Amino acid sequence: MKRVLIIGATSAIATACARLWAEQGSDFFLVARDNEKLEQTAADLRARGARAITLHSMDATNFFAHPTMLDKCLSALQQIDIALIAHGTLPNQKACEQDVDVALQEFANNGTSVIALLTLLANQFETQRCGSLAVISSVAGDRGRPSNYLYGTAKAAVSTFCEGLRARLFKVGVHVIDIKPGFVETPMTHGLPLPAVLVAKPEQVARDIVYGIERKVATLYTPSFWALIMLIIRNIPQPVFKRLNL
Repeated sequence: MKRVLIIGATSAIATACARLWAEQGSDFFLVARDNEKLEQTAADLRARGARAITLHSMDATNFFAHPTMLDKCLSALQQIDIALIAHGTLPNQKACEQDVDVALQEFANNGTSVIALLTLLANQFETQRCGSLAVISSVAGDRGRPSNYLYGTAKAAVSTFCEGLRARLFKVGVHVIDIKPGFVETPMTHGLPLPAVLVAKPEQVARDIVYGIERKVATLYTPSFWALIMLIIRNIPQPVFKRLNL
């Protein structure tokens, strides 16, 4: 039995992960903005074998709400075995280029709020001296592409933060996994002109995440072929790369 905190619990990937943990009889503390979706997610997980589920509504960009959320989580679970941070948005790059406020809000959605939560949770895990901190970042953070460099910048910041945090918490028996999905079939990507052969189902990505957490993988590309794709993209020379429409 695992005690699992999920922030962004109503997202497609988080829900798919939770279903796998529910089948193991886990206890959950689920956090999201939408109460109705939270209730629907909880009902689904109970039907799949979850033991106890506590729901908490919170906007992750409200940093002042984070400590209260963690206090309630610890009151419900006593200890956190797995914390999965899965919230985020896919911003409109053109809108970010035209409006500073939009750019900063999207950076908060995908970067600053994640770092704030990781900072708070890291101290709890350091006290526990056990557990896994899992963060959904993105392959977009591996290189700044003109089509989504605001989003990529936020994800790159999260991944760099995770690398340092992993080295810090390893010394006290806590694992940090940086999860980098490629294209996934979710409401966030619905309608985008993506190559079908590269688009994964949330269930496939969830299986990779659960397995990666169990095996204490440091950086998880999912599906795995994205590791090769991003290796190639990272090594394209800058004079060539800046001429590409990626």
